[in-house]
This record gives sequence, C-alpha cells and structure tokens, in this order.
Amino acid sequence: MQIFGVDIGGSGIKGAPVDLEKGDLAQERHKVLTPQPATPDAVADGVKQVVDHFGWTGPVGVTFPGVVTDGATIRTAANVDDSWIDTDARVLLGERLGGLPVTVVNDADAAGVAEMHFGAGRGRRGTVIVLTFGTGIGSAVFVDGVLVPNTELGHLELDGHDAEKRASSKAREDHDMTWEHWAVHRVRKYLAHVEMLFSPELFIIGGGVSRKSHKFLPHIEGIKAEIVPAQLQNNAGIVGAAMRAAGH
Repeated sequence: MQIFGVDIGGSGIKGAPVDLEKGDLAQERHKVLTPQPATPDAVADGVKQVVDHFGWTGPVGVTFPGVVTDGATIRTAANVDDSWIDTDARVLLGERLGGLPVTVVNDADAAGVAEMHFGAGRGRRGTVIVLTFGTGIGSAVFVDGVLVPNTELGHLELDGHDAEKRASSKAREDHDMTWEHWAVHRVRKYLAHVEMLFSPELFIIGGGVSRKSHKFLPHIEGIKAEIVPAQLQNNAGIVGAAMRAAGH
C-alpha cells in the first residue's frame, strides 16, 4: 500500500509516495525550497508542486513545524509565518490539492511515529524521546510506544533562550561551530536538561544531522540514556506523515 507523505520544514518542503509495508519511500523524494515569507498560501503552493511532481491523486499526509490539533488546526508557527496560527491546514491544503484527502500532523510527531514503528525505536518500551535537529528542534515523546503529541521540547529554556536557538542544526551553521563544539557545549547541555525532566531510556536523534551522527554523537558524554541516530534519517517525517494519513 502506498500513501503520499509531505514534510514541511523551515528551509524545504519534500515529499514522495511511501511504501507502508516497508516503511520507506517508494520513489526518490522531490524537494522545493520553503518560500520566504512562509505564509499559508505560499507554502500550500509548495506542497502542490511536490505532490503534482508525482501526479499523485490519493490521500496525502503532511507534516507541519508546530503544534497541530485535531489533524487540522495550527496552533504555533515558530519557524514559518505567524499567519499560520489558527489556520485550518487540512482545508487549505485539501483545496489547493484539488480536493484530495489531507491529514496534517506535527513534524516531529510524524518522524517519531515512523522511527518507533520502522526504525531505531522499534520494540522499545519505557520512555523514548525522538529529537529532530534542523531549522529548529522538534520532539516526540513516547511512553511504552504511545505518543504524547505536540510536546515542542525545542522551546524549553536553555541559557535564557529557546533551546532551538542555541542547539539546533541551524544554530550550529549560523554561528559557524564545529561539530565537536556544538555537541559538547550545546547538544549535550540540552539533552541533560531534557533528561532531568523526563528520565528517558532512549534518545533518538533525527533530522538532517542524523546522517552525520558520527561527527557529533561520539562527543556527547555524561547522559545516562542511550543515544542513537534515527534509522530513517531525514525521511522519517515523510514516512510518518503517510502513516498518519493511512490511519485516517
């Protein structure tokens, strides 16, 4: 069975049909740049470009970088335009896609669901936290395999700032930090704070940096929880979006 997944990020919008039996992309993903400003209409046009690239005519799952309630309504928009807040994204995107059925889910929740079902969290019990490092920091918290939605732990306070302003992948690039400096002085401190609050058994590190985990994970010490890279890497959001659409 194939369902289409789209992952809206602060810098790019990417998508592809997903093979839900394998938990992998059925075709090579297509990506367009996230428009600036990332208003609802502009982003919806980007989503349409990605979907139209494949000539897709079935259900579509879409991730969003913020709190999403009832599979539709946007409540926060930290890394896209504020005009998204209170937008019914399901209606907007469904209309833009010519009436295709659309399901919308928080981006990190989607990535987390995919990792727990097909990836590094498969079969793991207890508290597992999936963290996606990209333009911001997304989070998905699972207790015995059950998702606690919309946790948004990237907005915890760290050194007087939103944690994602200090420890995201974008922060590393913006401040020209080495992988080691970023890992030791930013990521480790952030993980220690999250661990103090939740005492997880496992951290799964996802987002674009997951494919370069060898550059920074070995430098993170002093965390009691096991830390592993996401197995689905940066495709996890697309896979999870498709899984949520199939469930609806």
